[in-house]
Amino acid sequence: MVIVLCDDLGFSDVGCYGSEIPTPALDRLAQQGLRFTDYHSTPLCSPSRAALLTGMNHHAAGVGNLAGADHGFPGYRGRIAKDVLTAAELFRTNGYRTLMVGKWHLSIVDDHSDAGARDHWPLQRGFDRFYGFMESGLTNLHHPNMLHEDNHAVDVDRYPDGYYFTDDITDQAIRMIRGIKDADPTQPFFLYMAHGAVHAPLMAKPEDIARHRGRYEEGWDQIRAARFARQKEVGVVPDGVQLPERNSERGYDSPAWDDLTDAERQLFARHMEVYAGMVDNVDQNFGRLRAALSELGILDDTIIIFTSDNGGSREGGRQGTTEYYRTVAAVAREMGEFDNAALDHQRLDLLGGPRVMGHYPWGWGMVSNTPFRLHKGTTFAGGHHVSFILSWPGRITDGGTVRAQYTHISDVLPTLVDLAGLSVPSVLGGQPLRPMTGLSFAPVVFDPAAPAPGGSSTTR
Repeated sequence: MVIVLCDDLGFSDVGCYGSEIPTPALDRLAQQGLRFTDYHSTPLCSPSRAALLTGMNHHAAGVGNLAGADHGFPGYRGRIAKDVLTAAELFRTNGYRTLMVGKWHLSIVDDHSDAGARDHWPLQRGFDRFYGFMESGLTNLHHPNMLHEDNHAVDVDRYPDGYYFTDDITDQAIRMIRGIKDADPTQPFFLYMAHGAVHAPLMAKPEDIARHRGRYEEGWDQIRAARFARQKEVGVVPDGVQLPERNSERGYDSPAWDDLTDAERQLFARHMEVYAGMVDNVDQNFGRLRAALSELGILDDTIIIFTSDNGGSREGGRQGTTEYYRTVAAVAREMGEFDNAALDHQRLDLLGGPRVMGHYPWGWGMVSNTPFRLHKGTTFAGGHHVSFILSWPGRITDGGTVRAQYTHISDVLPTLVDLAGLSVPSVLGGQPLRPMTGLSFAPVVFDPAAPAPGGSSTTR
């Protein structure tokens, strides 16, 4: 069982959902599996992760907003409640080894140091192994500021030349799986791969950026229209849908590409080249993970899910940024002084590298969320209507098809319970547990004619 969760990846950002970014490994996953076109996360990362890992509404799980602080109210504790079962705890009680790599973001900042309490760390919430970062919702992908392995911080004096976090967590995941299968080929496992990509800061390997050089000079208006046309071709958007005008709301307004200066167009195109390189690299690493499963002879028996925690972001502001922390604060407060394209243009050749904290302009976030309006952090569709691919090569007989039934991120775990035939405990370690509230959409996986569990989005 494998769940791959990207961070801030928009609905249209992979090839099988209309993107011009080559994603052959994920496209192949979709060809063998199912693409869902009415799947919804929450608009923010921590709530989505809580809902995904518990099968509960994120408020019921205790994470109604970004983790990091305990706000004192039951729905906003910044940690998954102790009387809520996690996927890792569930799979482990059913005999699975439970593995996690990547971004946690489900505990408060006070707990992240060596002196902090560990009762809400991954291992204490059911994972047998963990490798990744915990201290915030993002990190430098070239030089992570702090990594954790299991229950301790990793002592890193210097990262090797060419280090990149997405490569690293893929290596670690493959190593964990091989270790299990070398010891016992019959042992089932659950892997939760929670990418730091493609969240800010936008950072990519030079060779991945170079493959996309020049691709975005035509600008976001033309790229968005081209993605929309491809979405209709590949069947993820119905023929009768019309592409909305550019976002024009205050705090989201994207200028026409043709109205930009030459310097702005050059800078903004480079931001998107970096972003495309990040998506490209996620696909490459998924291909490596898939190849490892195939080499081990377990691919056909492995359920794989690929999705995102929310839609594309506006956190780079109208003109993008090389100083993400300053800009994201200014964007949130609707301040204007974060616009400094002239300074950023001087740093053009640093974009994507470890020395600047870059983020694309929100015009590219609009493209990421094609055809939906607005961005991450809003309850408009651009904030939470994301891609979702489910593959099970040994069981799905109509791979490559599209499912249009309404589904929600809280429905994923109940669905996996049904597909894998798991038993759900009502008590764990003497703690009575609240039942999951999500709905299984397992019948949809094998019966295209089956109605969506729980009815349509208007009756759910």
